[in-house]
Amino acid sequence: MEFKLKAISPDGIEAALSKAELYRLLNEPEETESICHDVLAVEPDHQLALRTLGLAITDQFTGQHSDRYGDVENAFDRLTDAYERLYYRGLFHERRAKAQLHAGRPPHSVTVLLEEAMRCYQEAEKLRPTGNDDAILRWNRCVRLLHGHADSDWHREEVFEMGDTVP
Repeated sequence: MEFKLKAISPDGIEAALSKAELYRLLNEPEETESICHDVLAVEPDHQLALRTLGLAITDQFTGQHSDRYGDVENAFDRLTDAYERLYYRGLFHERRAKAQLHAGRPPHSVTVLLEEAMRCYQEAEKLRPTGNDDAILRWNRCVRLLHGHADSDWHREEVFEMGDTVP
């Protein structure tokens, strides 16, 4: 027996996205992702569905090579608002860095990701709507993350065969 996906009705999009947000809050990103795909099948450029899809996939990051970075970039690159595109790109890089840290990667290996997140937040800050400090809050979180490790953790030392190190 072959099973096929069924399309949701355009009138059901708002309710479906409310359920997707609820599943995100319940830490069920796979359910959220499934709903977003159903919405995007009906309305391919739905901005909330694209944002929620990207966030749901980042919720699944483990810091491994199997993380679906390209899927997140694709969703966030389709956002039409320049501020949102930059802000969510920053979130993508920040979440990728944090997942890699949680997976045991050394801090120096994620520096470039945090720097890119901060660059995106800095650019988003310039475009932010009045009263929206989200990019600043994320910037500050990255700074605190960087300050949460000793300076030496963020700089790689090269080890030679004889055991000598050069900073």
